[in-house]
Amino acid sequence: MTFSKDRLERIHDVLSGYVDRGVVPGLVALVSRHGEVHADAMGTLAVDGDAPMRRDSMFRISSMTKPITAAATMLLVEDCELRLDDPVDRWLPELSNRRVLRNVNGPIENTVPAERPVTVRDLLTFTSGYGMVMAEPGSTPIQMAMDELHLAQGMPAPATAPDPDEWIRRLGTLPLVHQPGAQWMYNTGSDVLGVLIARASGQSFEAFLRERLFEPLGMRDTGFSVATDAIDRFATSYVTNPETGALTLYDEPYGQWSRPPPFPAGSAGLVSTIDDCFAFGNMMLQRGRLDREQVLSPASVSLMTTDHLSPAQKVASTFVPGFWDTHGWGFGMSVVTKRDDLASTVGKFGWDGGLGTTWWSDPHYDMVTILMTQCSWTSPSAPNLCRDFWTAAYQAIDD
Repeated sequence: MTFSKDRLERIHDVLSGYVDRGVVPGLVALVSRHGEVHADAMGTLAVDGDAPMRRDSMFRISSMTKPITAAATMLLVEDCELRLDDPVDRWLPELSNRRVLRNVNGPIENTVPAERPVTVRDLLTFTSGYGMVMAEPGSTPIQMAMDELHLAQGMPAPATAPDPDEWIRRLGTLPLVHQPGAQWMYNTGSDVLGVLIARASGQSFEAFLRERLFEPLGMRDTGFSVATDAIDRFATSYVTNPETGALTLYDEPYGQWSRPPPFPAGSAGLVSTIDDCFAFGNMMLQRGRLDREQVLSPASVSLMTTDHLSPAQKVASTFVPGFWDTHGWGFGMSVVTKRDDLASTVGKFGWDGGLGTTWWSDPHYDMVTILMTQCSWTSPSAPNLCRDFWTAAYQAIDD
């Protein structure tokens, strides 16, 4: 047995309750185990809309882009174009001879020299010294400088960023927030990797992703914008009010993702479908292989899904309270390090998208779980909808 039929129906009942209560207008969910796949679509593409949510509906997957960017980086490592511990200066001279803030809250001119260059590994593990400053907006000079330069520190907004060369030039005008390797900082490493991949491969970032990942995996609907003939499948995006749960329009189908962006963001820029994301998540679960195609080596997958952070790096990092007690960080994704609830198996790996999506693969149970909505999370902590989906998925296991 793989799943209990009766318990699978409980997943539907739990999720449909959130749609019926208006927490989200619609969603698509998928659970897979031992090759048995169950997908469920319910609700509508938009609040007060008539178009039904479908299995092939398209979503802004925001930070679920990060693991894909990390996988693309590892393909270039396998090609021997990049090496994990080499400085990135050869490809990104804008980031050579770094200066580092003396104090994260201090003026950006008050710096000391970097103790060493930034490496590819630093970018993959989010320990390069660049990243989101987890503080009130406008409360620190470095945070304000990054916002003024449109360096993608807030919610994804692809129409506002400059092109990749200008983006990396602007980043290079700012000091590192911390010494390379000192601590984990979210987000920016993936955007730098997108520029690095393009320069090291001699292709645009999107062209490399399409040739080396999307086409081999059959991810036909994944990219940095939605084609005109697919707009009718594209869900409307909403911001969720953390106090009331009310939904406010964030992006319409003909909005920012309806045209190619100036900057294809490796941190949060992709749109996709649940089956495309399943192809990627299942490939990672099968140690780099999908069907007969060995897309990524088993060694790369193992490296990507290993916790690379030291206790000191975790202690120094500001993130969700208690997160590092049960999680680590691999390359572009999180790894569960301690079981503390029904669905948190040690070794499980994946990541979430703050605009309303989540993917996790679990080697212990040979299981993939994906949930896609377009209603934003109200904090870095998973909303109850996701937590209940995970619980319902794991209670359905029948061994």
